[in-house]
Amino acid sequence: MSPARLSTVVLDAHDAHELAGFYLRLLGYEVRREEPHWVLIGPPPGHEGTSLAFETEPEYVRPVWPTRYPGDQQMMLHLDIEVDDLRAETARAVAEGATLAEYQPQDDVRVLFDPSGHPFCLWTETPQ
Repeated sequence: MSPARLSTVVLDAHDAHELAGFYLRLLGYEVRREEPHWVLIGPPPGHEGTSLAFETEPEYVRPVWPTRYPGDQQMMLHLDIEVDDLRAETARAVAEGATLAEYQPQDDVRVLFDPSGHPFCLWTETPQ
């Protein structure tokens, strides 16, 4: 097995602290490290999950999803967040500052945008 381990996903934003605050509330994470233009958050001790970091990028451009026109800033990645109650967690995400995407490709997934415009998906396991 490789000694390399994925530890953190980093998202650019106009305001790293604002976006970190959204994900702190959404995921129940805690701040691990904080600098003027960078914030690292992760699950509380004893809980599993991948850490997220946020970096202030003054030239940040919100992605467009789904892409509509050539030259649109495309989504480079998105976060998948598993939930037990899709309807309740979607409502809570919106209350915390997310926006529900107009286009929803699946019944067991809700595509939302965080306050910086990054798409993310809430999903729930459905019986096969």
